[in-house]
Amino acid sequence: MIHFFKGNRIYAISSAKELTGNDIEKLTWLLGGAEYIKARSLSGFFVGPRREMATPWSTNAVEITQNMGIEGIVRMEEFNEAIGNDAPFDPMLQSLNEGLNQDIFTILHEPDPIRHIEDISAYNQQEGLALSPDEIEYLDELSRKLGRPLTDSEVFGFSQVNSEHCRHKIFNGTFIIDGVEEQETLFSMIRETSKVHPNLIVSAYKDNVAFVEGPTISQFAPEQQDRPDFFTVREVESVISLKAETHNFPTTVEPFNGAATGSGGEIRDRMAGGKGSMPIAGTAVYMTSYPRNCDSHKWESALAPRKWLYQSPEEILIKASNGAS
Repeated sequence: MIHFFKGNRIYAISSAKELTGNDIEKLTWLLGGAEYIKARSLSGFFVGPRREMATPWSTNAVEITQNMGIEGIVRMEEFNEAIGNDAPFDPMLQSLNEGLNQDIFTILHEPDPIRHIEDISAYNQQEGLALSPDEIEYLDELSRKLGRPLTDSEVFGFSQVNSEHCRHKIFNGTFIIDGVEEQETLFSMIRETSKVHPNLIVSAYKDNVAFVEGPTISQFAPEQQDRPDFFTVREVESVISLKAETHNFPTTVEPFNGAATGSGGEIRDRMAGGKGSMPIAGTAVYMTSYPRNCDSHKWESALAPRKWLYQSPEEILIKASNGAS
């Protein structure tokens, strides 16, 4: 483990081989002139990523070192020097370390053993998997066919893959009311509106985004795209995409990355729906519970305030706004 220092930031670098003087010079340049620290361990308190999760920054940084011809680097992370052992940090992604040493990236946790689920119904209640009685019956029957209990990962995986979010089994499901199968599903009823009154709709319910007819625009571009050519102006019929994305639970748990992923996914869905597209504008809306500092909300006195399980409303509003931006 070697360290570089810049301001109050420490870069901890784990390498599988001894780095040469030339490697150190390259890293100094790569880290913006950070100072190489010869000591193998540092005292004090430092806030940085949890050892169990290599950050995207680390993944990119390691790949950059490989492209620079620096061999052997396994992981590198940023740590901020903290004052005392009560410094604030995000426990979802970070940890507070007393000292930086050779074990900073060593993972001591043993993987949990595989569990065989004898009572799927009880396991469903215990883990909050939201499996329906029909799904539990299906899994019980599958267990009998296989001649063994299903494992915890199999039951959990089924609950996710077969969820309403992934399969729209209720939204697209067939309804049988009083023994009579209905012709329309919920989703087909929603689609019927745009089918009967398409108006300016170009595409809806086909990609993960909708398109409506836009104005005729003047495009200033090369006459031919496959070779150098003169720029010309041509009239193009534009199409405007519309997209909404919700990231409720991820943003509650980890506001910055939850909102950033939601915002990025929204842009991706619009750009993946056509070709030659560009994002023009986006909005972000945040809703949290009341902060309980308003005397006019008398109904809140009926329940005692609960400790915030993940992030407080203030943390959500600040971090999510930064992440979406």
